[in-house]
Amino acid sequence: MASDAKIANSASQPLPRSSSATRKRKASLQAPAAEKPADPPSTARKRRAKGSDDAPETPTPVAVSLIAEEAHTQKPKPAAIARLADPNRTNALLRSPKTSRIIVPTPVEAVPSKLRDGNKSTGPAAAAAASEAAVTTTTTTTTTAAATRPTTTANLLEEACAHLIKVDPRMKPLIEKHYCRIFSPEGLAEQIDPFESLCSSIISQQVSGAAAKSIKARFIALFNNSNNGGGSNDSSDNDNNNSHTAGAGADGVDGVDGVDGPAVAATFPSPDEVAAMPLERLRTAGLSQRKAEYIQGLAAKFATGELTAQMLADAPYEEVLERLTAVRGLGRWTVEMFACFALKRMDVFSTGDLGVQRGMAAFVGRDVGRLKAKGGGGGKWKYMSEREMEEISDRFRPYRSLFMWYMWRVEETDVSTMEK
Repeated sequence: MASDAKIANSASQPLPRSSSATRKRKASLQAPAAEKPADPPSTARKRRAKGSDDAPETPTPVAVSLIAEEAHTQKPKPAAIARLADPNRTNALLRSPKTSRIIVPTPVEAVPSKLRDGNKSTGPAAAAAASEAAVTTTTTTTTTAAATRPTTTANLLEEACAHLIKVDPRMKPLIEKHYCRIFSPEGLAEQIDPFESLCSSIISQQVSGAAAKSIKARFIALFNNSNNGGGSNDSSDNDNNNSHTAGAGADGVDGVDGVDGPAVAATFPSPDEVAAMPLERLRTAGLSQRKAEYIQGLAAKFATGELTAQMLADAPYEEVLERLTAVRGLGRWTVEMFACFALKRMDVFSTGDLGVQRGMAAFVGRDVGRLKAKGGGGGKWKYMSEREMEEISDRFRPYRSLFMWYMWRVEETDVSTMEK
């Protein structure tokens, strides 16, 4: 990264020799502490390149867990009850931001499983047998001994892993070493408030994970205190434009001190509550002016019904991508991470993530250390071109989300001994 290069260059340059400067330095070290207290340290604002989106320079989701993290963190987790799943649709249990009602996706024909009954496995897939009576599909009677079974939330991860290994055996050591909880039966049983997840995505932009958690806790506390300060609904006009986050400055809140989280009973505010709160009060949680506007504009879209949990559950991925990137503050990378980690869509792939790009280069056997030193092709595509990333990932459809998740972990696992 550019900042690393600057540090290295500055460290390698010899300091100028000056006897007067040396004497001043010694005097300052021996002088007593100044009576005036020193100013508290502040985080310098980062200058952003023109035309950059909302993602960091290396946008591997270091704080992406916040996207699917609920405000009621101590609420008992629901039982992992098997239900129909589809790699091309939303598989998360979505909760309506307005009513807290669980949204039931519009029924579709069950997806026949690629695994046969004879291909027994241990673990979560065993739970699928109990649900087959309720979710079986009408099929033509056949004399085939091994009949297909539907894809459910109990066997979705198992099928996806089997597909990745079938496409490329080098995926096997990655899958054996790393368990992907996101698409596991327990992960798919989590209830997700899409409004909260998208707000968390905006809060997490350009700040550290610790700062994002602190800001989110303060944001929730604003609405769980008795005095919210009221406010008008004029904020619903705040996202008239379809521009993204280009030109948004860094928040400069990476150094925000941690605060105690909200009380156990605290809940994430509804879109109506957020849309009605003055921007000035939203900013007291540590949000920048732009982020406060983005969150309030997003709230207005949910409050008016322009965005709904039902749409996010039923719409094709391309429609979800188009509708959400039209919202101020939600760039493509942010929406891709939301679709993967919150909506639990199995066929999402982000070519704009530098961590995925680096992992893919290592996966195909390239020396990523040398490529980084040389600068690769220059600019954004340091390790692998966008076209090549798409060509490789297309082989893993319709489970590219899982493939992407494993690419973040390639360098933790030795795949060099596996043959192509």
